[in-house]
Amino acid sequence: MRRDGPKSLISKIGLGLALAAALGAVAAGYGNGAHWWSYRVALTALPWAAALGLAGAAVSLAGLLWRRRRGSKRRAIVYALLGLLLGLTMAGYPYSMRVIAGHVPPIHDITTDTANPPQFVALVPLREAAGATSPAAYDGPATARLQLEAYPDIKPALYAASESQVFEAALATAKSMGWQIVASVPAEGRIEAIATTFWFHFKDDVVIRIETERNAPSVGPGLVTRVDIRSKSRVGRSDLGTNAARIKRFLLALDRRMTGR
Repeated sequence: MRRDGPKSLISKIGLGLALAAALGAVAAGYGNGAHWWSYRVALTALPWAAALGLAGAAVSLAGLLWRRRRGSKRRAIVYALLGLLLGLTMAGYPYSMRVIAGHVPPIHDITTDTANPPQFVALVPLREAAGATSPAAYDGPATARLQLEAYPDIKPALYAASESQVFEAALATAKSMGWQIVASVPAEGRIEAIATTFWFHFKDDVVIRIETERNAPSVGPGLVTRVDIRSKSRVGRSDLGTNAARIKRFLLALDRRMTGR
C-alpha cells in the first residue's frame, strides 16, 4: 500500500498555517469581547492573520501543484484545497474591510432624524462606564450631511396606529433582533438597547423614539405614530456601515410586524 512521502507535509503545513490564521482572527475578536485587550489590539491582529493566511494559501497551492504532478492520495489534495480556500479567505477579509471603508463615510452615529435625533438616557452612564471614546451626544451637522449623502433612504417610519400599538411592536422587534433591552418607557415612547456585533463583540447603542405626528403626507390626514431610531458605536471612527444596516433591518422587521407581510 503506497503512502505519501515527506512531500505530503507541504499540504499539511499549508493547512496548518491557514488554520492558525483563522484561530488568531477568532481569538482577536473573542479577546476583545472578553475584555482581555482593547479593540485596537484586536484590529491590529487582523493584518497579521491575513499575512499568515496568505502564507498558508501559498504553501497549500504549492502542495496542490506538487501532488497533482506526482500523484497523491485524495486526502493530501483535500488538505491542500482546504488550506488554499481558508488561507485566501483569511487574507481577503481585511482587504474587504478596506474596500467597504472606502465606500461608506467615516461616521458611526446614524439616525432617522438628523435634525432632532433621539437622545440616549439610560445608556449614558453605561457608555461612560464602558469607556466609550465617543460622547453620547449626537455627532452634529457634519455627520448629518455625510449620512444624508450616503444613506438617503434612512427615514422615519409612519403608521396609522396608536402609540401603544407601535411601541409594543417596536419593543418586540428589538427583542427579536437579539438586542439587550436597557430601558422600555412607554410613557416617554422611548426604548434603549445594546446591540453586539458578531465577531469583535463591539457594543453599539440604540435608542428608539415613538411619538404622535399629525397629518403626515405619506399616511394621510389625522394622527399617525412616528418611529425614529438612532444607532451609535462606542468606539472607532468608521462603523463600516454597520449602524445604517442595523437601522434598515429594524425598520424592515418593524414594518413586517405592523403590516403583517
